[in-house]
Amino acid sequence: MENLNLVKNVIVVLSGKGGVGKSTLSVQIAYGLKALGKTVGLLDVDLCGPSIPKLLNLEDCTVHQCDQGWVPVYSSQDKQLSVMSIGFLLKHKDDPVIWRGPKKTAMIKQFVTDVCWGELDYLIVDTPPGTSDEHLSVIENLRKQITGAILITTPQNVAVADVLRELTFCRKGSVPVLGIVENMSGYICQNCSECIHVFSKGGGEELAKQENIPFLGQVPLDPNLAMCCENGESILDALVHSNTKDAVLNVIENLLQVAHN
Repeated sequence: MENLNLVKNVIVVLSGKGGVGKSTLSVQIAYGLKALGKTVGLLDVDLCGPSIPKLLNLEDCTVHQCDQGWVPVYSSQDKQLSVMSIGFLLKHKDDPVIWRGPKKTAMIKQFVTDVCWGELDYLIVDTPPGTSDEHLSVIENLRKQITGAILITTPQNVAVADVLRELTFCRKGSVPVLGIVENMSGYICQNCSECIHVFSKGGGEELAKQENIPFLGQVPLDPNLAMCCENGESILDALVHSNTKDAVLNVIENLLQVAHN
């Protein structure tokens, strides 16, 4: 665990369902923290669906070894955002990872113990959906370092119900819950600016109130955010004036406030 000695905060990003934008928000939160002058690490433990390299436009990068272990991939020359994903270890980016639980557990332990993160203000851990071997391995190997978890959901009831299971998982695992983010919370028309609630509204916020945990904010469904992800860009840099940019900044500000209270 010596490689984690200089990591000040570990934040685990969870979701009950796939497709709710967990990886997208993990990347944008990492970019946002970097913009605030923080040194950030992003660990992708979604071993079967590693999307972080694509979302950061780092697909052609590879991992190198040093005396202390693996050197993470850096998103820019200032080395302020470092990244580790199994996607960097695959011979071809489209190769499937077909592993049983013990091999996944061993790989996550290696990610935790053998990556030379250096001094970090925040390590963001992007997990696969659900509660599985990867999640148990993260909790077991990072238990002493975890600051807390944030839960990502979309507004509709079926997604919120799955997040409630994720919340129960955190409580059973003694992982503090820093809050809930309601993603895809309304679509703002590019022509008339009307907000259309494609997936209903307010489910994540209502769950936060019901369970007495912080609500970190709502992020709308925005084609511009999708385009930023396709291009490996930060929405904070790509868009000057945007409701979605403001929403992401609000989530980050609320997260920092909760994490340090």
